Amino acid sequence: MLEYEAALAQILATLPAAQPERIPLTQAHGRILAEQLVSPLALPPFDNSAMDGYAVQAKDVQGASASSPKSLRLIGRVAAGGNFTGAVETGTCVRIFTGSPLPPGADAVVMQEDTQIDAAHPETILFWDAVKPWENIRFRGEDVKRATITGEPGNELTAGRVSLLAALGFTEISVGKMPVVGLLASGSELIEGGQPLTPGGIYESNRTGLAALLSRTGAVPKVFPLVPDTADATRRALATAFEQCDVVVTSGGVSVGELDFIKSAFTELGGELQFWKVAIRPGRPFVFGQWRGKFLFGLPGNPVSAFVTFLLLVRPALRRWQGATDVHLPRQMGILAEPLANPGDRRHFLRVRIDTAGQVRSAGAQASHILNSLAAANGLLDLPPQSSLPAGAAVQVLNWE
Repeated sequence: MLEYEAALAQILATLPAAQPERIPLTQAHGRILAEQLVSPLALPPFDNSAMDGYAVQAKDVQGASASSPKSLRLIGRVAAGGNFTGAVETGTCVRIFTGSPLPPGADAVVMQEDTQIDAAHPETILFWDAVKPWENIRFRGEDVKRATITGEPGNELTAGRVSLLAALGFTEISVGKMPVVGLLASGSELIEGGQPLTPGGIYESNRTGLAALLSRTGAVPKVFPLVPDTADATRRALATAFEQCDVVVTSGGVSVGELDFIKSAFTELGGELQFWKVAIRPGRPFVFGQWRGKFLFGLPGNPVSAFVTFLLLVRPALRRWQGATDVHLPRQMGILAEPLANPGDRRHFLRVRIDTAGQVRSAGAQASHILNSLAAANGLLDLPPQSSLPAGAAVQVLNWE
């Protein structure tokens, strides 16, 4: 039985390098960058005004106040997107707006709130406040200098990074391809939603929850029909899923029961099992294997076990498949609002909820079939075997929502 870190390292080491594809920037949010990006221009591309007001030479308004205003002659205006062809000289000013290019000769901008048009002389502007040289000006390249690296392979394309690339004029970029992931659920007791429950039957939920996690991970989920507990049905279902997908994720059928057929069906198809037990709770029975350059992740059938093992072992693999350098769940610091303990002999990833104040509490009962506490949780707390933490302890929470 492998420790968690050893199991994850083995999975990550087996995955192929990401395959790049070019896509429009408008579709890039959440994808993983597959190329180094270098800024083709400076940002801002020219000196411009930080506010609405008047472009001046700072020396012309020194000492200006409400009781002793300075007056300058208005010689023009320049709107955002426009261009003033003249120059600001001593004793003159130009009306300017936020984002407008700074006219030649000007070295400061006085905000309009500190000015007034002379009622008797409309071409004269009265200034009630002084400015320092280069005040209220955004300088060319102060955000991004030309030829600056603005993205590296493995970076996730967040909304902020996509905004930056759009401002730099990018319209297409290279990203790692999204894997198509087949979802199979095995178990003769499973019933499709909308169908009447039979005696002993339960509605199947793992594919729905895992499909949601797959989409958030950047994969393309492909849901297959339920698989009854027979060797032939399991073998046929796996073969069909592998023909159509890059990765197959199953739930159920991976333990040691006489109706657990995933491992045997996979090997009969020519698949190679890498390992099938991990020393974590929930989720000890977990299968990882390869078939003709494709991969099998066999999750336990209990819904919480399937959910947690996906987050800890499948999600990192799918992010690495796309080329991500950071494959782990985001971590958030919090403070325990109650004591928590793990008396067992395996690491326990407890379902917890961390609130906006950083207080961490158990989400409820921790048994692997309890979906209500999974619904209430927004993170996992990694608790070592035979350990306890008191209320008030500082902890790291692994977030997925």
